[in-house]
Amino acid sequence: MIVIFENQDYATVIGSPAMPYFNRLASRFALATNFFANTHPSQPNYFMLTTGQLISDSDSFVGVVDVDNVVRQLVKAGKTWKSYAESLPSVGYIGGDVLPYVKRHNPFAYFSDVINNPLQIQNLVPFSQFQLDMAAGQLPNYSFIIPNQVHNAHDCPDGSAAENCPNAVKLAAADDWLRVHIDPLLANPQFQQSGLLIVTWDEASFSDTAHGGGRIAVILAGPKVRSGFQSITFYQHESVLRLSLEALGLTSIPGAGATAPVMDEFFQ
Repeated sequence: MIVIFENQDYATVIGSPAMPYFNRLASRFALATNFFANTHPSQPNYFMLTTGQLISDSDSFVGVVDVDNVVRQLVKAGKTWKSYAESLPSVGYIGGDVLPYVKRHNPFAYFSDVINNPLQIQNLVPFSQFQLDMAAGQLPNYSFIIPNQVHNAHDCPDGSAAENCPNAVKLAAADDWLRVHIDPLLANPQFQQSGLLIVTWDEASFSDTAHGGGRIAVILAGPKVRSGFQSITFYQHESVLRLSLEALGLTSIPGAGATAPVMDEFFQ
């Protein structure tokens, strides 16, 4: 399960009093301390996490993505998947932004394997479906969880633009969302068997261009994750792509994920 937040530096997040829950997870489970996003702006990083390619160099891509991707590989392997996007207007919605939902943060809404398949398109669901699936013991093998613009640390909690409130207010809203919605997952019997949660940020602030997209904080949590572990190994989003599929037993990994550094050190 991958949860992805927006546009914050590692140093802004780790140790922040505005994000006590996020930091508790980082202390309890495992933290990647040398992880860098691939580029600026946001959308190419989402594609790297799911295709192993940047696809575009902007947030304005509106085409169809027909390169190899996680959906193609999951379906081939007989695995289940869902994209849980907060504020998605309806199941199978592939239209444009309906704030606070923005399409550019939902890479699955661009994949030909999804939009041209009447069965797979039903796996684009509002985030409200997540708690229902968890309660019913029907979480898919692979989940991509997308908070909306007021809960992902991008915009202000009242829905106004990012510059209209202090950064700490945006971080606090994201942290509270994570605590309310993700903490129950960690106690869920289905998750406790062999679940893996990855909490990441798409990119750092635009002023941080190190290794393309700047240094970000990435947490791994689950029953097989090394407790209190901190990695100093250099990683980027393609390693999360590789891990998310190899953890499910897949051996065919799209794009740059196929040769990305493995993240085995995080596990017991």
